[in-house]
Amino acid sequence: MMPARETERMMKLQDVILKAMARKLTWIEAAEITGMSVRNMQRKRQAYIDYGYNGLFDKRRGKISYHRVPMATAERVLALYRDKYPDFNVRHFQEKLKESEDIWLSYSWVKQALQGAGLVARKKKRGPHRRRRPRRPLPGMLLHIDGSKHRWFQDDRYYDLLVILDDATSRIYYAQLVEEESTRTVMTALREVIEREGLFCALYSDRASHFFLTPKAGEAVDKSRLTQVGRALKELGVQMIPAYSPQARGRSERSFGTWQGRLPQELRLARITTLAEANRFLRERYIGEFNARFMLKAAERGTAFRRCGRSDLDWIFSIQTERIVAKDNTVAIRDQWWQLDKSRWRHTLAGQTVTHPSTPRWHRLDPLRTSCSGPWKRRSPGKPKNGFPPLLGNRLRRFPPILSLPNQRRRG
Repeated sequence: MMPARETERMMKLQDVILKAMARKLTWIEAAEITGMSVRNMQRKRQAYIDYGYNGLFDKRRGKISYHRVPMATAERVLALYRDKYPDFNVRHFQEKLKESEDIWLSYSWVKQALQGAGLVARKKKRGPHRRRRPRRPLPGMLLHIDGSKHRWFQDDRYYDLLVILDDATSRIYYAQLVEEESTRTVMTALREVIEREGLFCALYSDRASHFFLTPKAGEAVDKSRLTQVGRALKELGVQMIPAYSPQARGRSERSFGTWQGRLPQELRLARITTLAEANRFLRERYIGEFNARFMLKAAERGTAFRRCGRSDLDWIFSIQTERIVAKDNTVAIRDQWWQLDKSRWRHTLAGQTVTHPSTPRWHRLDPLRTSCSGPWKRRSPGKPKNGFPPLLGNRLRRFPPILSLPNQRRRG
């Protein structure tokens, strides 16, 4: 027995064909009324001429589609997701089916199958329309830096994933898990990118305290009062651009959505549970795989990266704290006093400003701890290490000061 809906469709199609054959309608108008192409309308006309009313019947009804997925394959897909890949998102799972299970299915079919089986929740509709900012035409013109706190090992441990990506191509230049996003970890990431790729034009980031100083919450940043990161990038000629909302840095936010939907599962499959192993996995394997899958082609040929000619990156990417020299030519840093040697250009350094550097590569050190606990260890006079002269003395330790001398002569 023919369904009522099919009967109604055939009667409507017959009525339109008869009107077109009587020249009350053009065949183009008839195709528009029935919602089909002109070529398909011509086939229906010829079938009506050859077989009459029965020629309008859809011969596909009651037959199995050639594109129908076998039931055994569908059951295997659902079982794989339920038993082996329960924490994968749909896109990641569909890629794993091709790579690891040799099952070639479209993303739409996999998504509908998982949603129909209740294994994946249906997402809500998207919010209001927003205009996407066009990408920069060349790599190196704008880099995004941000951190994402997440349970990357799928347990109760939270770590920050610090990522630097290119706006033009979405290429990942740096991705490492750290205990917490801070001045030291950010400086380490920026220095590694500069040493490997070169200097870039601008850096786009949020308004975290290690990037910008915001005098009042919700207001504009104070670009005249630089942070340690701001000072280092200003010395290198890199512009810093603050983002005032998560939507403004949507490119990096969407990238973190991809990271959170893939990296924990990849770490689980690789049986990685420690921070050092995860960072080695990122550096040696996964960043390359991520770029191969998601990196885009730049709009123009060339690059905006330029070679860094500075040889004092140790000094630029150091945590610099300033102290005022006391009358006895000593400087107090935490609970230790440092004695300044006599200078050849001034008979006393009292009242002058001394800059004390602490390199961020020694990330385990407190920013304000004395350098004697880091690479400037107390030792006997000898050959300098790391470019620093040896330290002398017992109670009062000495170090080479960086002085900010006044322009005018000192009176008296």
